[in-house]
Amino acid sequence: MSETLNLKWKKLRLLGGKNVEIEVKKYLEDSNTVKAITVAFSDIEGRLHTLDYDKNFLLKNADNLTFDGSSIRGFTTQSESDLRLAIDWPACYILPPKLFGEGKVLVFAIVQDRNGHFYKSDLRGQLKKYLEKLKNSSEITVYAAAEIEGFLFQGTGAEKKFNNTRKFELATTSGYYNALPKGCLREFIDQTADAQRAMGFENEKDHPEVSPSQFELNWGYTEALVAADQIQLYKLICRVVADNLGMTASFLPKPIVGINGNGMHVNLSLCQDDKNLFYKSDRKEPDELSEMGISFINRILNRANDLCLVMNSSVNSYRRLDPHYEAPNEIFSSCIDRGAMIRIPIGNEKSARIEVRAVSPDANPYLLLFSLISVGLDDQTSLDFSNSNRKLLPSNIYT
Repeated sequence: MSETLNLKWKKLRLLGGKNVEIEVKKYLEDSNTVKAITVAFSDIEGRLHTLDYDKNFLLKNADNLTFDGSSIRGFTTQSESDLRLAIDWPACYILPPKLFGEGKVLVFAIVQDRNGHFYKSDLRGQLKKYLEKLKNSSEITVYAAAEIEGFLFQGTGAEKKFNNTRKFELATTSGYYNALPKGCLREFIDQTADAQRAMGFENEKDHPEVSPSQFELNWGYTEALVAADQIQLYKLICRVVADNLGMTASFLPKPIVGINGNGMHVNLSLCQDDKNLFYKSDRKEPDELSEMGISFINRILNRANDLCLVMNSSVNSYRRLDPHYEAPNEIFSSCIDRGAMIRIPIGNEKSARIEVRAVSPDANPYLLLFSLISVGLDDQTSLDFSNSNRKLLPSNIYT
């Protein structure tokens, strides 16, 4: 039931309008199993925060929800603490009961200032506003999907205990496309995939990754704000599944020396009037893009040093950008070289896209997509970029 409803709400959300809000509210009002609703938002670093409201209270008071913003990193100071939460009803999900318990519902919220305006430090709200403006002014819809790698470690709370243990213990030695059907890594991946499926992710594939005890699950291409929400939900699901199995799912970019780290490859394309703007109809090669696609890439490459701080916002993420471990640390684009910052996958009229590979999994997905899209479309730097003059991304957070 949860998969059917989540897919229905997702479809209505992508169509726009008020229908999905009406559907969601009606379901909540009629449901005898839903007692409380989890409201979610993210701080400036991309950390997901949640609080629960009684269902009846929330439905009656959704226009007047406040919280202490001074307790959230990067939000208000103590002297100006109050902020508002505006429920984004289309971004509502029924959580799978096998994992979260019966009658659990999660909805994302937009953070507002005291006057009801988009709050500047709520990057989800800023992305939502930018995408709506783009849609209204140019009828352009941005589509995105992320490929996020993670590690499975032995024991619960492995990251919290690291200061005392000074090590991470891999849950298994299984590696790329190699895990026993009933092994702990496969069990974790299967349970995570089931939960994603139930939440309407529209799964595509899942598999162990190159490093031992490393995993990756892929899901369907969708509108950019939905994609960013799914990144947050994916991490939440992985952590809950791992914890239930007595393990830890970690998205640290480089938790262990000597093996490949975790990346988050972000696929992007633009659509207008159901036409993929990155597709070139008279192309001679299967990875050739339109002029708009090439311009989009060149703008991002010209701003690579600046964007690197958004794509890799932690000290640990720069430890991942080591070319000896398949890290994409070179500022150029390529259809075949996976060391490139941007790859152009083979595609057709539907799937022509770019893949930004130099992103760490701990990046704020809303700030990341806002930055990549706005730079790719609006930046005023030169559109010329030479792949022959290859440079490296910064090796630390200060350059």
